[in-house]
Amino acid sequence: MDEQRRPPRQAPRPAPRQAPRPGVRPGPPGARGWTPRPDGPRHWASKRTIPAQALALVGPDQELIAGRHPVEEAFAARREAIKLLVVPQRRAALQQVVLHATTLRIPIIEVEGALIGQLAGFDGHQGIALVVRRRPEVAPEEILARAVSRGEAPFILALDGVEDPQNFGSLIRSAEAVGVHGILMATRGSAPLSPAAIKASAGAVEHLLVARVENLADELTALRLRGIRVVGAEAEAAQDHRSADLRGPICLVIGSEGKGLSPAIRRRIDLYVRIPMVGKVASLNASVAGSILLFEVLGQRPAAAAQPVPAATPTPEGSEATE
Repeated sequence: MDEQRRPPRQAPRPAPRQAPRPGVRPGPPGARGWTPRPDGPRHWASKRTIPAQALALVGPDQELIAGRHPVEEAFAARREAIKLLVVPQRRAALQQVVLHATTLRIPIIEVEGALIGQLAGFDGHQGIALVVRRRPEVAPEEILARAVSRGEAPFILALDGVEDPQNFGSLIRSAEAVGVHGILMATRGSAPLSPAAIKASAGAVEHLLVARVENLADELTALRLRGIRVVGAEAEAAQDHRSADLRGPICLVIGSEGKGLSPAIRRRIDLYVRIPMVGKVASLNASVAGSILLFEVLGQRPAAAAQPVPAATPTPEGSEATE
């Protein structure tokens, strides 16, 4: 019997190629989306890339402040405003801010909330953002000059590698509340002064000097030569924060969230203090630990007795989005 012959196998047909959506070019395998760069050349990027429409709202010498309280504090600090961005659906709730901007003859531009979110990097902007002239660089000497102008012993907060914008903003808020004259931080390895950090500070950064330096360890050495004690937190320190003498010129250093103080900074510390804890958690959030120590320094400063700080009003749970 003759062997039954099978028909030759045909190559599979290629899948029909779908036409690209208008304005979108097909990308290489694995690409998640394509967006043009504002400076001209095109590149492959994720869908979260900020569109050119949003980037055009903020110039290279400008920055964005998002959220109602931060915008109000920017107005109070007389920042040079360029334009006010408002979501039309939220305009009625923001009428006072809009009227204030109108009085100052600041252009008001209605945009979608998603556009502000893309520029700010977070969604809790409450439908409002202010484009302002980028804040000028601050030198460490300006922080000391502010202490002299107030007739007070220098009170400085130094941040050694704090990278989380929420921690950064919360520390700014606490520092301004206790009368810190300024913040020192390294230009590299630290959180930028982003819209998210400004929002977390509730606009307190508008009333505080922030100096970025190339070498934080060298700046701490310079402060020590000026008679300013450098204080750091250490879980195994001999003294707790309440028994330690924190009077006089002080620079309080807060380490990074994961590694704490770096070796170079540790060699510049004059006094270590610990925060007693009786719970099972072995450490505190950087912003919480920093705030506890900041308020302890305030309590030991002569100005605290002469001019008491009003008690803070408890913030209702979930009210972060309303700030």
